[in-house]
Parts: sequence; C-alpha cells; structure tokens
Amino acid sequence: MSPCEPLDIGGDKQLSYFPIVEENPFLGWRGVRFTLDHPEIFLIQIRAMLKANLETQNLRIMLPMISSINEVIEAKNLIHQAWDEVKYELMISAEAFPMPKIGVMIEVPSSIFIIPQLAQQVDFISVGSNDLTQYLLAVDRNNSRVSSLFDSYHPAVLQCLNIIIHNAQQSELEVSVCGEFAGDAIGAMILLGMGYKKLSMNANNMGKVKYLINSLPKHELEDCVEKALKANTGKETREIYIQYLDEKGLGGFIRAGK
Repeated sequence: MSPCEPLDIGGDKQLSYFPIVEENPFLGWRGVRFTLDHPEIFLIQIRAMLKANLETQNLRIMLPMISSINEVIEAKNLIHQAWDEVKYELMISAEAFPMPKIGVMIEVPSSIFIIPQLAQQVDFISVGSNDLTQYLLAVDRNNSRVSSLFDSYHPAVLQCLNIIIHNAQQSELEVSVCGEFAGDAIGAMILLGMGYKKLSMNANNMGKVKYLINSLPKHELEDCVEKALKANTGKETREIYIQYLDEKGLGGFIRAGK
C-alpha cells in the first residue's frame, strides 16, 4: 500500500475553503508546519486513517515537508494520541491494532543531512523529487520567468540523491522516490544505478520504465551514474544517457519522450 499523507497544503497546493496568503508560500506555512499548528485537524485525519485501516492493517503514514527532528517527534506524539483514542473508543488492544509505520518526505534540503537521526524516529523515507529540486535550485517551476532553470539532472540534484541513498543504506532505512523524476526514463536509470529500488510514478510511464529495467544490466547503470556524478551540467548528464541508450539500440525511449 502507498503511504498516506496527512493534509498537505500551502505553496501550489491551495484549498478554496482555507486560503493561505503569503509573500513566499513555498517557504511558508505548508506541509507539516500547517499540520502542527492545527493539531485538531491532524487528529481527525489520523483517526479516520486508523479506522479505515482496521481490516487491512497496512496503513503507512508519511509526513510532508519535514525539516527538523522536532517536527517528527511532535507529529508522532499526535499520531500516538489518535491511536490511543481509537483503541479506547473501539475497545481494541494494541496487539490486535498495532501502530502503523511512519515515514517522512525528503523534500526540504535540511532533511538530507539528518537522515541518521530520522532513522531513529521513522520506519521509511520517500524522496519528493519535484520539491527537492525546486528548493535545491531556488526555482519555482511554475514561474515562467525562471522555470527553464528547473533541471532535474542538475549536478547538485544528483549529488543530493546520491547522499540520500547512501545515508539511508547506512542507516538501514527503507527509501523510495516519488515525483516526475522517478517516471522519467533517464531519471529512473539514474536512480536504479544509484541503488534505489522503489520508484513511484504515473501509470503512463510504468511500461517504458519497466522495459528499461528489464533490458539494462545494473552494473552498466552503475557505470553511467559514476560518469553522471562527474558531469558539470544537466545537459552533460542527459548526453551521457542518450549515448548509452543509442549504443544499446534504445535511443527511441528518450526521443519519444521529448
């Protein structure tokens, strides 16, 4: 089952019935920041998730926009409170109704460097590639004046993705990737070469990515990543993979996606 996120609003995610007006919404009151300032809303959502999970027992809760350990601890306390309330209301024991697994989104750059500490608090992490790229490059991809600067293959993005998987593996922490990067042919090859094993993507991209996974040896993808991590620009990274796929007779997978 895919992780369930509590209400994640702010930035480009606005609600008509709960407008948030800020000068810089992407760096403002959004994600877990909003959630922790409105625990009454958060508790209602978590109780609903827990009750919906009574039969399947496969709920996984993912906290968005995490930038510090304190946010995780505070959110976990509220989740435990909701869990205790549901157990009491339905008269269920902890053994019959175990706590769901809790994870966090890695999308704020600060979270990249506290993964060992996060591993002591959560069961899994998921890289939000869209927001992570946006924050790393200080580019609002919805702003036509700077959207051309949004580059998922930027050397800084690749370096951060490499740091995340390394730290997650060192901490024995389950890690996945969501966002457009995971469903992009080159993006998927980069991630697989780095060691990522769980990719979340649009259903329209699954067939293409699955074919590539089955067609390309892992050691060759690892070699490509080594080259990509030394690239100076996103354009160089793209050219590395175009050349590689052309040599494998699979160049059409890239050109078809232009």
